[in-house]
Amino acid sequence: MHLSRRVLNRATLDRQLLLRRAKLPALDAVAHLAGLQAQAPVPPYYALWARLHGFRPEELAQLLLDRKVVRIALMRGTVHLVPAADALAWRPLVQPVMDRALKANNEHRLPLSHVDHAAVAATAGALLRERPHSSGQLGTALAEHYPDVPAASLMFLARNALPLVQIPPRGVWGKAGQPTYQLARHWLGDQPQPRPEPAALVRRYLAAFGPATVADAQIWAGITKLGEVVERMELRRYLDPEGRTLYDLPEATLPDEDTPAPPRLLGPFDQTLLSYADRTRLISDEYRARVITQNGLVKGTLLVGGYVRGSWEISTTRDTATLRLTPFERLSKRDTAALDSAGRRLLAWAEPGVEHALTWPEFSIR
Repeated sequence: MHLSRRVLNRATLDRQLLLRRAKLPALDAVAHLAGLQAQAPVPPYYALWARLHGFRPEELAQLLLDRKVVRIALMRGTVHLVPAADALAWRPLVQPVMDRALKANNEHRLPLSHVDHAAVAATAGALLRERPHSSGQLGTALAEHYPDVPAASLMFLARNALPLVQIPPRGVWGKAGQPTYQLARHWLGDQPQPRPEPAALVRRYLAAFGPATVADAQIWAGITKLGEVVERMELRRYLDPEGRTLYDLPEATLPDEDTPAPPRLLGPFDQTLLSYADRTRLISDEYRARVITQNGLVKGTLLVGGYVRGSWEISTTRDTATLRLTPFERLSKRDTAALDSAGRRLLAWAEPGVEHALTWPEFSIR
């Protein structure tokens, strides 16, 4: 059975809680979404604001403080915010991603070629069991043991060799703090150690992003050979418009392609734009170049009719927060009004206690 691009679009929005806001606790939403992209501290909060009824930043912040969710390098070697159990189960599965980073990094590969990686990791683990360390502190402490290797390279090795979580206040809404690290098992205490199962990881991906190709799943996870895993699983199969095989959970349903997709404001680094090999189910290649910068930053985006049609950003002064909405094409008055309303709600949520302003380019309304 062939699936149209529009069906894939609506399925993605449905799985990502973007067709309608969900009434879910934040922890359940983070689990359902297979984690949240979290290179920067605030994107997970914007992600949940776009998806949940009545979401308050304090709810997610408290989950971090209570160690029910953690910030940890996982899929693609980037920092994600995930439930504690997923951090423990998934980190061993993505170790090949971290190993590749050690071999591929031009700055650190040569200095690290002269040192025993396992010994450095063991030393870092011992230091962290004594107390948490910032990047600078851990690199400096390791350099006392390995004086011929730059501290930054030693920290890079530790980050990739060990399951390190970034502990609060990093990632807590309204708080500032540089990344400070602790071993995941040490931070999370006596939680049961889940078995790292690639098939379970694939199921979670499909529940949050399916139907999808093997290439899509591999782009999301950053790991290879998932085709071998998928072939052993009992999954439903479809074909995409190019004839590629799509996989999905047997129990999963697909929304009708005519299902309305209300305008949405997606936050910076939203995972929906980063989790497929073929991203045209949500964003054109032309617009992707305008949303994802050369240094890897991902702007907040405008979803109209289910597809990215523009970007947004907030700038602040002491007294004012200004939201600038930048469509990439002319929008209808109805869609513009919906985005304008959403933008004012976003400002009230994200920047309370200051004056608010919202701006549009003159061309944007037809």
